[in-house]
Amino acid sequence: MNPSERSIHNPITEDDIANFLANTPDFFERHAELLATVQLSSGHGGRAVSLQERQAGMLRDKIKGLEAKVVEMIRYGNENVGIADKLQQCTLNLLLTAHARDLPDTIVREIQAQFGVPQAAIKVWHVNGIFSMEDFSTGVSEDTQTFASSLTAPYCGINSGFEAVSWLPDPAQAMSVALIPLRSMAPTLVASRTSLPPEGAELARGGPSLRPGKSPQAFGMLVLASPDPERFSAGMGTDFLERIGELAGAALSRLRPHAD
Repeated sequence: MNPSERSIHNPITEDDIANFLANTPDFFERHAELLATVQLSSGHGGRAVSLQERQAGMLRDKIKGLEAKVVEMIRYGNENVGIADKLQQCTLNLLLTAHARDLPDTIVREIQAQFGVPQAAIKVWHVNGIFSMEDFSTGVSEDTQTFASSLTAPYCGINSGFEAVSWLPDPAQAMSVALIPLRSMAPTLVASRTSLPPEGAELARGGPSLRPGKSPQAFGMLVLASPDPERFSAGMGTDFLERIGELAGAALSRLRPHAD
C-alpha cells in the first residue's frame, strides 16, 4: 500500500495537526513565513486577522480581565477598611462606657448608627443579681437560652417566629434577621514553649499560658433585623457578625456574676 492509499484510509485529523505542532516547537522557526500568512477569526465577529493580531487581542482581553479583578480587590479592600474603622469606633465607645448596665444600650445604639441596621436588641441571662431586674435581662425563656447555646455561628435568614424577634421595637418589620450568640471569653490553656518554633520560644519562656477562648454556653443573644428580606440572607458570610458577637460578648461579661 503506497502513502496515498494510507492517507485515504487513515486521514490526518485536526488532533494529529495539533499534536504535531505541540510536539514540534521549532516548526514555526523553520517556517516563519507562515506566521504572517495564517488567518484566524478575530473573536469579535467574523473578521479574519493575523495570528499576531489575534494573540494581541487575547492579551488585551486578559489584561482587561485582570484590571477588573484589581478594581474589585481595591473596592473590597476599601470596604474592609471602612468596616474596620466602624468596628474600632464601636470598641472605643464601649471602652468609654463607665457603667456596666449601660453597655447593652450602647451596643445596640452603636450597631445601628455605625452599620445602618434598622433594628437591634440584646438580652442576657445569668447576670449579677444587681442587674436581674433590668429590661435586658428579663423575658428570656429556657428554650431561647438553649437555642442560643446551640448556635455555633450566627443564624442569618428569614424570621421564622423566633422569640428573640419579639425583643425588637417593631417585630412586624423584621423580614430578615441575624441571631448572634454571646459568649464570655474564658481563659484557655495554649501550647507550651516546647511545641513552639524557635522564634516563639522566648515568648513562652514561662511555660503554658492562658489566652482568651469562647465558653461553649451562651449567656446572651444579639438580634439584628431589617425589613429587607435579603439584608440577612442564609447564604451570606458570617465572619464579621462573629467578630461583632465576640466584641459584644467580651464587653457584656461585665454583667456576669464574677465581674461586679
